[in-house]
Amino acid sequence: MAEKKSLGKEFTKGLIAENPVLRLVLGTCPTLAVSVAVTNAIGMGIAATIVLICSNIVISALRKVIPSKVRIPAYIVVIASFVTIVQLFVKAFVPALDSALGVYLPLIVVNCIILGRAEAFAGKNSVAASFFDGLGMGLGFTLALIVMASIREILGAGSFLDGISSLTVLFGYSGFDGFKNILSQPMGILTLAPGGFFVFGVVMALANKLAEKKGKTPAELKGCANCPMAHSCTLIDREDACDNKEEKEGAAV
Repeated sequence: MAEKKSLGKEFTKGLIAENPVLRLVLGTCPTLAVSVAVTNAIGMGIAATIVLICSNIVISALRKVIPSKVRIPAYIVVIASFVTIVQLFVKAFVPALDSALGVYLPLIVVNCIILGRAEAFAGKNSVAASFFDGLGMGLGFTLALIVMASIREILGAGSFLDGISSLTVLFGYSGFDGFKNILSQPMGILTLAPGGFFVFGVVMALANKLAEKKGKTPAELKGCANCPMAHSCTLIDREDACDNKEEKEGAAV
């Protein structure tokens, strides 16, 4: 019973409490770039979730075999292998989605959510726990993408689920292609970069407010120290050294 409860917690934490985008502030680059349309958001979310689950399972299974000194390159090789498989599948069966996602599909290899979960969780926990962690974090990432994309597509483009038939064709159904002309005068700026940052800020503020009501700490940006790879990054030592040097020089003055 305790094991089931623990696995359930590993799954649910990624949805809201430790949402990788809105709470851990990871993967913001693909989030801002892809969240222009809900169809793209769903496609990216599914692709990232598959890679996250598969890489978590393999890395967890090999955690006692991979030498500590080369674990990061090993993790990247595993992640890159699954990203290649997913990319080839998308190119073959959903070419429209592949064209829409562009370079952000292969860039899943360096997505800090996936590499961060490999380093912070999969490399230290069982296969079962790593599977549920990957599933929860992947769905949390997908949920954040869909929420942002829904706001930007409806208010910015005046449509919703435009081009969804490119995904539903995988299930043998292509009769529905979304809703168009929802708004007569959409706010086009929301589909641009400034609109993406604005929506991201608003959604994160709402997530923080919700977290405060439940007694949780709001998400905060704390520089490199907030990165899941912080303890294995040599640049942090250099930054700390520079900060200490500046503090000493300021005190001397």
